[in-house]
Amino acid sequence: MTRSNTASSLLAPLDTDLPPATVLLLQQVRACTLCAPYLPLGVRPVVQVHQAARILVVGQAPGIRVHQSGIPFDDASGERLREWMGITREVFYEPTRMAIVPMGFCYPGTGKSGDLPPRPECAPRWRQQVLEHLPHIALTLVIGQYAQAWHLPKSGKNSVTGTVERWQEFAPAVIPLPHPSPRNNIWLKRNPWFTETLLPELKVLVAKALA
Repeated sequence: MTRSNTASSLLAPLDTDLPPATVLLLQQVRACTLCAPYLPLGVRPVVQVHQAARILVVGQAPGIRVHQSGIPFDDASGERLREWMGITREVFYEPTRMAIVPMGFCYPGTGKSGDLPPRPECAPRWRQQVLEHLPHIALTLVIGQYAQAWHLPKSGKNSVTGTVERWQEFAPAVIPLPHPSPRNNIWLKRNPWFTETLLPELKVLVAKALA
């Protein structure tokens, strides 16, 4: 799948072989204006959903580049995430293999120290409904504190570092990850175990889920 075809499939999801109920849900998601008053660049939900997907990627919320392109993880964070997973861009953007459902579907804007948190209205309104249309997920990647708070509530009040250090407690169905943003380069240097121990196992789990 080329970059242009990828963008087309995400921006015009009704052209894919989705069940009518999923088509209707995605129409509703893309028509949502619940958070519109709080979004500096307006509404543009960015999700990738197909009932056959085997891996679910749960991030925080689209950044400004993703808002502009309409393609999830279409930035340096996405390049690093795909490297961590050991897959190509083409595999990552194949909806029948990968679902990408962030905690907030729209770009929330930027604060003093980076992008703002996902809007709190989004997940309670849409998240469970969308997940119900992903019946074949074998592996869920839970990236960052907001995703981990929702998908790993039993992790308690642990920091992202504390939760990721305990990744073996959640494997093989769920793997918690730090955000792959270049802003986390210092974290990666301080935690060499992540690259040495977790990432090799992550690649194995990804390959198994996609096999």
